[in-house]
Amino acid sequence: MASIYNLKKLSFLVYGLGLTGQSVISFFKKNNIENYQAWDDKNKKLFKKKRPRNLEKAMKEVNYIILSPGVSLRKSVNKNKLIKHKDKIITDIDLIFLIKKSLTSIVVTGSNGKSTTCKIIEHILRKNKFKTLLGGNIGTPILNLISKKIDFLIIEASSFQLAYSKFIAPDYALLLNITNDHLDWHGNMKNYIKAKFKIFEYQKKNQFSFVNSSLKSEFKKQNGSGKLIIPNLKSYRRIKYKINNDYLKSDINDQNMSYVFSLSKALKIRNADFLRSLSSFEGLPHRYEIFLKQKNCIFINDSKATSFQATKGALKNSENIYWILGGLPKKNDKIILKDLKKNIIRSYIIGKNINFFKNQIHKYINYYIAKDLKKSILQILKDIKYRNKKNTILLSPAAASYDQFLNFEKRGEKFKKLCNYYARRFI
Repeated sequence: MASIYNLKKLSFLVYGLGLTGQSVISFFKKNNIENYQAWDDKNKKLFKKKRPRNLEKAMKEVNYIILSPGVSLRKSVNKNKLIKHKDKIITDIDLIFLIKKSLTSIVVTGSNGKSTTCKIIEHILRKNKFKTLLGGNIGTPILNLISKKIDFLIIEASSFQLAYSKFIAPDYALLLNITNDHLDWHGNMKNYIKAKFKIFEYQKKNQFSFVNSSLKSEFKKQNGSGKLIIPNLKSYRRIKYKINNDYLKSDINDQNMSYVFSLSKALKIRNADFLRSLSSFEGLPHRYEIFLKQKNCIFINDSKATSFQATKGALKNSENIYWILGGLPKKNDKIILKDLKKNIIRSYIIGKNINFFKNQIHKYINYYIAKDLKKSILQILKDIKYRNKKNTILLSPAAASYDQFLNFEKRGEKFKKLCNYYARRFI
């Protein structure tokens, strides 16, 4: 492993100057690493003194190109230059593994449930008196945390970060699931799967690889060196009834919770301590978030569900659903409602891709073209006016938010605000 001292002997080009790129430069400054240049395709004024006059020459001369996860080799204006020097590309997370000394790393990836799983792991470790920090794709760039003394560093890693990885070697690597996602960025499913499995590629024999049984054969094809652990869903469900936490009572998190339970076993956390820790865990916003109960109505904000696979759990675990869906669909995504239609009373399509969603659902369920959140909520409140049964008003869009909102958080916040206002007036 290199140390900070050895990093000073290397040269870098930081490519992409969003939050991640800026965290890399901040890390360099803090550690007196001066031999770096900085480039952003859109903003020429950022770190102007460090911007190379000749990008091709800079790429040729540096030891490593630290690429921000938002930059796609397929879409960048300099894609040909980047592809030419692909062997030099690393990420901010790679720097952690180049310099790490005694900290223990837990890296989590997967198409669905990464953030919640990371937060639960962090919560359990802290409740068991471990000094723990969490960063990466979940929001805080990981290099902003590394200077602190800790027992465990938990990293949420996206497929974008893993795709370019050359040094990521977690002590505990968790691949939760793989579904149809980010194909516009990766190009095809094969590339996406390959990126996800990079989490295991550089592990050593004394490190642990967590993969569910459906991905076991793919793991063995990769010839990873880590010790394979298959999380056992039945083992988790045998103790689940002892968890005193309403958020974890539904089945929606069970698969990912089986990983957390298996990890706790590997970390030698006793079952009693595992169960005690979970009693105080609160779910993350926008992930099957029950935020309002008004008479016979439950309102659930599941705005983070940006693919149908992510939405499936919400539809499976609710009844009498008035379902709001729509937005920017994921490439090749399919909505299959055959086994779920019994749970749905009516759907309300929002966003600018009405035909995509209408064509996928019209054979299975009744739908209303609402176009936006306000109209969908007002229509739902009309539809439930004379129903005395328990009703579930669910935003689980099965699509990205970018056609109408800045991000899924803004979409979820808008939904909650509208529901709180109109539900109290009309229910």
